[in-house]
Amino acid sequence: MKRLIAGFGLLFLSSCSTQYRIGKTVNSLFLKDAVMQAAHIGIAVQDPDAQKYLYRYQSAKRFTPASNTKILSCYAAMKYLPAKLPAAIITELDTAVLLTPTGDPSFLHPEFAEQPLFDTLRSMTKPVYLNTSVWKSGALGSGWSWDDFSEAYMTERSCLPVYGNVIQWFQEKSVKENPTFPGDTVDIFIYSIPEVDGPVDFSKPGDRFDVSRNQHTNAFTLKEGKESMASSKVPFITDGMETGLKVLKDTLHKTIGIADQSLIKAASGGTADTVFSRLTDSVLQKMMHRSDNFYADMLLLMVSQQKLKSMDEDAIINNIIKQDFNLLPQSVNWVDGSGLSRYNQLTPESLVYILNKLKDEQPWDRIKQIFPSDGVGTLSFYKKRTDDFIIAKTGTLSGVICLSGYVKSKKGKWLTFSIMVNNHNTPNAVIRKKMEALLESL
Repeated sequence: MKRLIAGFGLLFLSSCSTQYRIGKTVNSLFLKDAVMQAAHIGIAVQDPDAQKYLYRYQSAKRFTPASNTKILSCYAAMKYLPAKLPAAIITELDTAVLLTPTGDPSFLHPEFAEQPLFDTLRSMTKPVYLNTSVWKSGALGSGWSWDDFSEAYMTERSCLPVYGNVIQWFQEKSVKENPTFPGDTVDIFIYSIPEVDGPVDFSKPGDRFDVSRNQHTNAFTLKEGKESMASSKVPFITDGMETGLKVLKDTLHKTIGIADQSLIKAASGGTADTVFSRLTDSVLQKMMHRSDNFYADMLLLMVSQQKLKSMDEDAIINNIIKQDFNLLPQSVNWVDGSGLSRYNQLTPESLVYILNKLKDEQPWDRIKQIFPSDGVGTLSFYKKRTDDFIIAKTGTLSGVICLSGYVKSKKGKWLTFSIMVNNHNTPNAVIRKKMEALLESL
């Protein structure tokens, strides 16, 4: 009995020692650093095997997670989407074809050469009609910054994305403007050519190639830069599916109409075939490695289509919270797939719970393939080691920087962590270095 008590005593002392050492590091890097005094900080580090927290600081409080929200979307996609993304559901009738979209963001996306759905549509001789009744969400997410409408990171959503719902413009030598798809998809072009001589100063807008869009119309202003080659991606207004279908018509050389309720009802008794596009994990990897907002939002909507037979952002979030995240240590406010919304609120403990749940349910090799590691993707600013040291997701908005994932301890054990910093006025690079130093101390 004395040995057993002694054993527990050693375990208790070891636990206290670990908390003390981590706490001392946190105090030095975050809590007692003058540059961090105005920031709100939450930290949770857990040994999932022992189901024991090694350190917690304000870990039950809610924070704006930014792109740490993509961890939730990634969990949902890894669990509910099939091995290959369903590009669309095709129902062939006697005189027409009903195309039911699934929200696949890779359709005609320039980074994917193979386009099975496009090939299928091109081979059809009957009229094709799009079933838009499955779309139950908005083009823009709740709580997004309205004045970022012209930025590539805030692309509009739609039931059948085309070319990633952006126009990519190029400046090459004498060619000053050329969209990647036909010009009649855009209403007006306004060219503003600066008359500036002298050396190129890329800090000055007049010396850089720049494209901006009118807030309410697909009218673009192009400013010539002094670069020999440059490009710019700008979201277009989807206008439901009107713009997307115009773009698709120009590429497909055939018109796709909008299905009415009678056609949708007639197709309900027909034979439906699913066209698949590409490996789901290949898109998830791109989403997580470069923190792609459009992919994240659309993949969550694809989960909705898969589970609920409609693309309803609010409904699928509520469904996943009730079915999969019903045992979260604290309630959360989850409103979009990407983390663009300021309405998202998560706690470090809830993120640790979800990360542990993901690790319990999915093969570790699959997680390592999808999540970025140190020196890769959005973790490229961290020192690359011979063996993976950090497997995690970053999250950044103005005044927000977060990092949540898995870190390998000095004993080779994978710990789960979440570090959330809100309301800071410190350069992001400074906080990232502090986060790396804290993780190295483990």
